[in-house]
Amino acid sequence: MFDKTVDKINNLSTTSFSREAGRVAGQNEDSKAGNGDAPGRLRLGRLGDYVGFRMRRVQNQLSAGFAAATTGYGIRAGLFSSLALIEANPGISQQELSSTVGLDKSITVQIVDDLERRGWARRTRSTVDRRRHSLTIEPAGEKVLDELFAIMLDVEAEVLAQLSAEERPLFDAALDRMYDVFHR
Repeated sequence: MFDKTVDKINNLSTTSFSREAGRVAGQNEDSKAGNGDAPGRLRLGRLGDYVGFRMRRVQNQLSAGFAAATTGYGIRAGLFSSLALIEANPGISQQELSSTVGLDKSITVQIVDDLERRGWARRTRSTVDRRRHSLTIEPAGEKVLDELFAIMLDVEAEVLAQLSAEERPLFDAALDRMYDVFHR
């Protein structure tokens, strides 16, 4: 069914694309479910049909909440997720880290430099491939990561409370499938 929908959208003229995309999605111009139905809430219009926009809105709010709750740590964007991935994948390379977090390689180098400077992670030359650096977490990094995960749990609690116990694993699986499209 997905392939038929994609083929149908690919065959549309530019002028009818947005109208047809809304019809394919089961919506029309007058009915955008969840797009401003609450008092004082702006309608999303056509943006409401796009998962990227909807996901980014939630991610922006969660990131802002996490940044506000962790100001005392003086951490930059990408540092928390990088440290968490290093913990979960001892010996991960900077390139693998960069790819998984979705950061430019030069930014990843700066983050790893910062993690080392703080004593939270260690970068060593790989014994298998001398061109590669292996990253491991240090005890101080494990301690701060525990603290940061506790903060993240608080930041995400209200959002995740909107999902039932049955919906959460389905939501996580759907997000993973969407991510996998980009990393086949």
